[in-house]
Amino acid sequence: MAFRYGRLLAIARKEVIQLRRDARSLAMAFLVPAAMIAFFGYVISFDVKDIKIAVLDQDHSQRSRELVESFVSAGRFHVTDRLSSSGEIAPLLDRGAIRMAIVIPPGFQRRLSSGTPAPVQAIIDGADANTAGISANYATAIVTAYSATLVTRTIRASAPITPQARVWYNEALESPPMIVPGLVAVIMMVIAAMLTALTVAREWERGTMEQLAATPVHPAEVILGKLLPYLGIGLFDVTAAILIGMFVFDVPFRGSPLLLGAMATLFLVGSLGLGIYISAVLRSQLLATQVAMLATFLPSVLLSGLMFDLNGMPLVLRVISLAVPARYFITVLRGVFLKDVGLAVLWGQGLAMVFYAVIGLALAIRAFRKEIA
Repeated sequence: MAFRYGRLLAIARKEVIQLRRDARSLAMAFLVPAAMIAFFGYVISFDVKDIKIAVLDQDHSQRSRELVESFVSAGRFHVTDRLSSSGEIAPLLDRGAIRMAIVIPPGFQRRLSSGTPAPVQAIIDGADANTAGISANYATAIVTAYSATLVTRTIRASAPITPQARVWYNEALESPPMIVPGLVAVIMMVIAAMLTALTVAREWERGTMEQLAATPVHPAEVILGKLLPYLGIGLFDVTAAILIGMFVFDVPFRGSPLLLGAMATLFLVGSLGLGIYISAVLRSQLLATQVAMLATFLPSVLLSGLMFDLNGMPLVLRVISLAVPARYFITVLRGVFLKDVGLAVLWGQGLAMVFYAVIGLALAIRAFRKEIA
C-alpha cells in the first residue's frame, strides 16, 4: 500500500475535529503546561532567604556588634532573638523558631586586637540539610568578609590575598534560570505523551476503529496524521513556556530560536510517538494515561538532572539516565537559554534527539494495527 500525503492530512483533520470536541484534552493541551510552568517555577527554589537567627553576644563590644550587623546587612539573615544564655538556643531550634544561632564568646574584641584567632560559633538546624548547608556557607562568607575588613583596617592596606569569584551564565545564583528551562523539558514530555496516549485508545473505546480499518490507510499515515496536530500544539506550548520563563521569571534567552525550535520538534516527535505507542498497545484511555504518566514523569524528574546532580548518583542510576530523553533536552535548553551555545557544543544532544524521534515513531507505527483483533 503506497504512502499518500492526502490520506495523512485527512487523518490529521479528523484528529483536529475530535480534539475540538474534547474539552478536557484542550485544557490539557493549552492550559496545563503554562499553569505547571508558572506553578513549579515559583514553588521549586533552591534559594534560601530570610534565615531567622538568634544572637548570643557574650562580649558586648563594638567588634561583636559590627559582626552581627554584617549578618543583618547581608540581606539573607533576620535576627529574631537576642539571647542571654546558651540554654535558650535549644528550645528555639526545637520549635523551628530559628534556623541558626550565632554565639560570640567573651573576649572576642580583645582577641582581635591582640591578633589572636577569635572563634565564633554558628549552631545550625540540620533537619533540612539543604538549607543548613547553604546557611553555613552564607555565614562562613560573611565572617570571612568581616575578617578581611578588619585586616585591611588594621594594617591600613589591602589584604594580602583578595579572592574574586565571577559566576557566568547565572550571575546572581538564582533558582529560576536553572529550574525553568528544565521544567520546559519535563512538562512537555509528560503532556505530549499523555495527550497522544488517548488517541488510538479512544478509537478503540468509541468503536471508530472499525471505520478506520475499512479505509485504505497505511499505519504510518494514521500515526503521522494523529501526531501532526499535537506536534503543532506542543510547539505552541514550548513557545508559551519560553515566554513565561523570560517575562515572568526573568530567565535570559541568549541563544538561537531556530536551533531550539529544531531540537524541540525532535523531542516532541519522540514524546508523541511514545504516547501513541502506549495507546496502541494498551487500547484503554485510563490505563494509557496512567502508564504514560509513570513512564515520563518520574524518570524525567529524578534522572534528568533537573533536581539532582547526575554525577553524584550511583553508577547504575547514571547508566539508566542515559535512556531518559529529558536529560538531553534539558542540556539543550540550558545551553541555548543561558550560554548561547550551538551545534558545535550540542551535537551529541542533537543526535540523541534524532534517535529518540526515530525510535518513538518506529515503536508507534509497529505497535499500531488497523485490523480488529
